[in-house]
Amino acid sequence: MARVAKAKAKKAPAKRRAPAKKAPAAAVAPAVAKAQDALSKLQKEIQAQAKAQAAARKKAASAKAKAAKSKKAADKRAAQSATKAASKLGDKVKALRGKASQTKLTLGTAKSAAAAKAAEAAVLAKVDGLAASLSSKADSDLAKAVAAFEAKWKKQRAAANAKKVAAAKKKLAAKAKAVSKKAIDKAKAAEKKAATKAKAAAKKAAAKAKVAEKKAAAKAKAADKKAVAKAKAADKKAATKAKTAAKKAAAKAKKKAAPKKRKPAAKKAAPKKAAKKPAAKKAKAAPKKKRAAKKKK
Repeated sequence: MARVAKAKAKKAPAKRRAPAKKAPAAAVAPAVAKAQDALSKLQKEIQAQAKAQAAARKKAASAKAKAAKSKKAADKRAAQSATKAASKLGDKVKALRGKASQTKLTLGTAKSAAAAKAAEAAVLAKVDGLAASLSSKADSDLAKAVAAFEAKWKKQRAAANAKKVAAAKKKLAAKAKAVSKKAIDKAKAAEKKAATKAKAAAKKAAAKAKVAEKKAAAKAKAADKKAVAKAKAADKKAATKAKTAAKKAAAKAKKKAAPKKRKPAAKKAAPKKAAKKPAAKKAKAAPKKKRAAKKKK
């Protein structure tokens, strides 16, 4: 009888299934919307700051050109100030870009989590649909079966359906888990890559700052050396000038101290003139000694 019932069930015309309704568009997850909004704001801010940076660079270049042509200290200070302002804006743009990068990562993670959640919901819906479909088919087949076989058939079909649902649920759950794991691994890899990149950027910036510091120190040292050399030259010049003045003053004083020439009056005065000659020789030798001392110095 069971075989006859099965044969009759096969010959029965199959009912047409109603066309499946399209699922409504999934709502955007709050975390995704929040991250997207933050990213949009950051991108707008980056654009604004980039424009400001370009203007500051232009201003700095103009100030540098003016300072190069002019010898005024005010122009040089203005050029330095403009350069610092442009550099500051550059640092701000860099920081905003780093923040945008981090926000992109957050958005990616949120999207992955939302996708995993949506996949899980789809799996559950599919399982529910499968359960409903199998239940409907069981009811249709049951209606065609023989009355005597009804209780046994119901029990067997229910068991078979339960097994199928469990197997489908297990399979789809495993698939959803694999998709979720893949998304999480991808997000982790992206985070790791971003961290490595940020570390390298920080290291590069530190090295750049160190080089700039070293360059500034060398420049300051050279300026100090130049100032010392200039001071030494000025001191030397002043000393030479002072020596010349002293020499002139000494000569003038000597000239004033020297006795005026008198007419030869008596024969007794002759020995006195002879005595004065060694003094004159000593006076002449004194400038020569001073010159020799200068050459030694």
